[in-house]
Amino acid sequence: MPTYCFRTLVAVLLLPVLAVAQPTPTANPYPFTPTQDSAFVRENYQKTEFMVPMRDGKKLFTQIYAPKDQAGKHPIIMQRTPYSCAPYGTDIFRKRVGPNPFMLRDNYIVVYQDVRGRWASEGTFIEMTPHKDVKKNPTDVDEASDTYDTIDWLLKNVANHNGNVGQWGISYPGFFTSAGSVSGHPALKASSPQAPMADLWRDDAFHNGAFMIAANFSFYPYFQEHKQPTKQNPPPIFETNDPDGYHFYLNMGPSANSESQYFKGRNKYYHENFEHPDYDDHWKKRNILPHLKGIKHAVMVVGGWYDEQDLFGTFNTYKAIEKQNPGIQNTFVVGPWVHGGWAGPSGQTLADQDFGSKTSPYYQENIEAKFFKHHLFNETTPLALPEATLFETGTNRWRTFDTYPPKGTQSKQLYLQANGKLAFTSPATGAAFTEFLSDPAHPVPFSSKINDGFSAEYMVEDQRFASARPDVLTFQTEPLSDNLTLAGPILAQLTVSTTGTDADWVVKVIDVYPTDTPQNPQNKDVVLGNYQQLIRSEIIRGRYRNNISKPEAFTPNKPTKVAVELQDVLHTFKKGHRLMVQVQSSCFPWADRNPQKFVPIFSANESDYQKANHRVYHGKQGTSFLQIGILGQ
Repeated sequence: MPTYCFRTLVAVLLLPVLAVAQPTPTANPYPFTPTQDSAFVRENYQKTEFMVPMRDGKKLFTQIYAPKDQAGKHPIIMQRTPYSCAPYGTDIFRKRVGPNPFMLRDNYIVVYQDVRGRWASEGTFIEMTPHKDVKKNPTDVDEASDTYDTIDWLLKNVANHNGNVGQWGISYPGFFTSAGSVSGHPALKASSPQAPMADLWRDDAFHNGAFMIAANFSFYPYFQEHKQPTKQNPPPIFETNDPDGYHFYLNMGPSANSESQYFKGRNKYYHENFEHPDYDDHWKKRNILPHLKGIKHAVMVVGGWYDEQDLFGTFNTYKAIEKQNPGIQNTFVVGPWVHGGWAGPSGQTLADQDFGSKTSPYYQENIEAKFFKHHLFNETTPLALPEATLFETGTNRWRTFDTYPPKGTQSKQLYLQANGKLAFTSPATGAAFTEFLSDPAHPVPFSSKINDGFSAEYMVEDQRFASARPDVLTFQTEPLSDNLTLAGPILAQLTVSTTGTDADWVVKVIDVYPTDTPQNPQNKDVVLGNYQQLIRSEIIRGRYRNNISKPEAFTPNKPTKVAVELQDVLHTFKKGHRLMVQVQSSCFPWADRNPQKFVPIFSANESDYQKANHRVYHGKQGTSFLQIGILGQ
């Protein structure tokens, strides 16, 4: 979701497989410094501002940075955003314009627009504007029609363009890019949805029914309704001063208190979550994925393996476009990045992890810049970009594939066993289950580090803090005799029971380093021997195990099937490492607490939160396993 993490970023701005050579790390990978780029924009661009009319009469605030060079024809590249295209004023310039610094001197006409109902634009803003496949009259508007009308106006009113238009956007602007890709305008030649929001219930507001309380609570005090065009955001609804998110949200009490004690009905976007805890029509009509069809131009979907906000949107936007638009160029790029990290200056490190090179500038120069230049400058030379360019973590190398998931990936089952074992063979003997006590008064923290409740670094964090807790079950393989590469989606198929009537289930896939792993000389404070690096995790609110639209209670003590979709990976567990799986029932305050009693969570009282005994079965009463894809080296 468009949380403060993204806002900070914006402010700073088996077939043969090819392993791409790593770029040589340098102190400054960009050809020019930010100061030089800022001077270039001021000296070589002219800025104008317009209110662009839409078909229903509403006008959208639009900025145009046009090259002063009048000698040639320039393509148009635009971003539509709900976050403001500030700075406002024709004499105040952005420090850089366009998707990345490598594209700055290619002389694009760069356009920024405040979307309908946000900031200086007219109209009414609707979260994840529902798409209308059929538009019968001028009042039938959505983000596709607004994109079409904007492009049409630009072509008629901007001088010295070459007739080609591209668009890009990260996070919420990524959603507007996806929606605009189905506008059908013939001048639209290239779209790049990056970490795009796709299905708000599944990716940002909720994860499989579990409310993402810290991310939403921290975002919506600032993301407020604009009832009329404005160039200044209203003050935050409230501010919190507790730097310890675990402490703050636990003291807050039930999830309902976040609304009754803080928002108090003053933010309709936050309140919509409370009105629609199930996947009902409110969320279904905001899901852009079924509408991503009829696309005729080139698309490049970009994301990060460690995207703490829109991981689902990245993979499922690519898959939806691929399935529903056969024959178009649909490029897929995933690197070792957090949300929007590919737009930053490095991408080499995250928490304790070092990926060996500055992956972000490499992507910007060798993939993003080439993609847009080829399609928008009418280049006739074939574009040498494969279907998928993915960074393989563990080995820290770029790999390219002509399909995604990669061809040659073998599907296998990795079984949870008695005594904390994990193996590719189904358990034949041993205890039937492993159990633990889950106490909502003492939820498992999502991170060992003190933070305000929402952190990108948790995606690769050492999990020894969790495995030491009695309410976290740990299963691991023997040390691997050879490298093991997981590729594509991971699905956990659990057989569980609870003494309560509801429960959350969290599944984590972890890379356990050998005991003799040497220290990193650059960071000797981190003990890498037996390090438990998180690779992928996900949660499901158990009441949605059978139907995300119709919650269903657990029958106490009855073994029940629960599937947890963990999203895709491309990670190599090296020889001598172990693959570990952890199972727990809370991940706080990344997700809110489950009362473990089948009551409406957004109206639950403190007395509804109760302890429960949970069991995970791996014997006669049921097996539990991970469905994984294994890829050759």
